[in-house]
Amino acid sequence: MTSPESVVEVRELRKTYGDTDALDGVSFDIRRGETFALLGPNGAGKSTAIEILEGYRHRTSGEVSVLGRDPEKAGLDWKARLGIVLQSSGESGAVTVREQLAHFAALYPNPRDVDEVIAAVGLEAKAGALIRTLSGGQRRRVDVAVGIVGRPELLFLDEPTTGFDPEARREFWQLVRQLQDEGTSILLTTHYLDEAAQLGDRAGVIAKGRMVALAPIDELGGADARVPVVRWLENGALREERTQTPGTVVASLVARLGAEPESLEVVRPSLEDVYLSLVGREHADDLAPVETETGAHA
Repeated sequence: MTSPESVVEVRELRKTYGDTDALDGVSFDIRRGETFALLGPNGAGKSTAIEILEGYRHRTSGEVSVLGRDPEKAGLDWKARLGIVLQSSGESGAVTVREQLAHFAALYPNPRDVDEVIAAVGLEAKAGALIRTLSGGQRRRVDVAVGIVGRPELLFLDEPTTGFDPEARREFWQLVRQLQDEGTSILLTTHYLDEAAQLGDRAGVIAKGRMVALAPIDELGGADARVPVVRWLENGALREERTQTPGTVVASLVARLGAEPESLEVVRPSLEDVYLSLVGREHADDLAPVETETGAHA
């Protein structure tokens, strides 16, 4: 189960804990050089799948190949080809940013220049500062820097922009695009659907341990999930019609009513609408809000 076009191949992946199926027959590929967004609500099985791919958790059954190796059997030479940005780090912070990066760079055969990485994540002014003195967003940038300093072939980004303000998020997106241009393959998890749309080539959506959708970002959910909806008020009641030809419906309404109906709108489903239709509206609270200029600062 190895293809030169794929850096990750997963077939019928299962992980059980007693009578609970954390993953129930999940299958997907990540192609060389692509950014694959793994989406799903909290508790869906995303973290379990990623930990199996990283070699930190054993699977119950199924086949997994990462960079041509089984993660359960791969050694340190294989791990050196990976970059991992966890949701949070356990570092004490008793070293400076530059010292931290230099330490991790020394573990890899072909690392990036430490100062270039510090500049890339926007921490030039904090290079000599102790990590424990940094803000939460700045520490997150250190996590990202550690993940990319080894020049990985495959980069795992688990909620990478948590704590970033809008400007910092967009700067980070530019860094990811630079990595994409260099041919780095990326597995991204995020609750920011705009981030998935900006960075992802394809996406898989996991719900209750199963892969419920797998497609290019702009095709997720299929054509039916993206049919526009025409809404209007008529005789005090809200009415709507799903249609591939909203202009025709609007023209028909105007002709029938003799004027444009009250509160007329044409709604084209967003990625968020498609996502929620796949995983259920009860998971709406799992989505991260898009931060405004008054959002948390990195």
